[in-house]
Amino acid sequence: MINSHFITMNKQHLLPIKESRLGVIGGSGFYSINKIDCHEEIEVNTPYGKPSDSIRLFKTGNLEIAFIARHGRTHKLNPTEIPYKANIWALRSIGVRWIIAPSAVGSLQEQIRPLDIVIPDQFIDRTHKRPATFFNEGAVAHVTMGDPFCMNLSGILCNVSEENIPGGRQLHRGGTYLAMEGPAFSTRAESNLYRSWGCSIIGMTNHTEARLAKEAEIAYSSLSMVTDYDCWHQTHQEVSVEMVLENLRANTEVANKIVFEIAKVIDKKRPQSKSHSSLKDGLITQKENIPSFTKEKLKIFTDSYWG
Repeated sequence: MINSHFITMNKQHLLPIKESRLGVIGGSGFYSINKIDCHEEIEVNTPYGKPSDSIRLFKTGNLEIAFIARHGRTHKLNPTEIPYKANIWALRSIGVRWIIAPSAVGSLQEQIRPLDIVIPDQFIDRTHKRPATFFNEGAVAHVTMGDPFCMNLSGILCNVSEENIPGGRQLHRGGTYLAMEGPAFSTRAESNLYRSWGCSIIGMTNHTEARLAKEAEIAYSSLSMVTDYDCWHQTHQEVSVEMVLENLRANTEVANKIVFEIAKVIDKKRPQSKSHSSLKDGLITQKENIPSFTKEKLKIFTDSYWG
């Protein structure tokens, strides 16, 4: 069943944590949750245009999971074309306060092997065509990004992943995610530059989502699943679409299992996060000086501060 969901009708962003939803943004190869059945599908209209796809709702225990395919379920959007602001706004508008982001990444370090899992705790931004903030058009906010991923949620994700990772693979707790624009893969010179910076993995999407999720007061954590060694590894075959797709298929089942298991933990713990109040000291512009159309777009994030 597909329902249409409008900004003027929505109050679910005000749900208390104990009633909030878990969001899952599925990356390349991960286009649905296969452990449980979808019980509802909704279209969300946002001030930033249409999201990547409709949002499918799943339920485990007392927790609803809101799933959206980052690139669309037919993978029609390249990393630059993804409507990041619409996706994050839509998830927050239906009461999502935690996001797990399964994502395909390349490894920039020898010890991080293809099919390993990394839960990064930092990123470096090398994108240049992305929306970096919700706060413009007459409203300014500066959120702290010292810890761009939610440490509490990432800790839970690490524990769940460690318990569910298949034999022969390794979980890496922490690491720096290098965000590149894409859609082409790196040159060898770029890849070696990022290695020299100490980066752990390279991807094209998580940095943008993490920034916007912090402004939306959503705890965000990346489940980064390694598909290849990028192109720096001279003794390993050069990264190709075929290699990536093969490893994506191998990773999808693991990602589904981890998402299903962490949902059970979130249902039980409903973990609080500093991200849930990240705008508290970040709002700069006084509300009386903000244009009404801008306040309307931002109200799902700022109601508790601006009234």
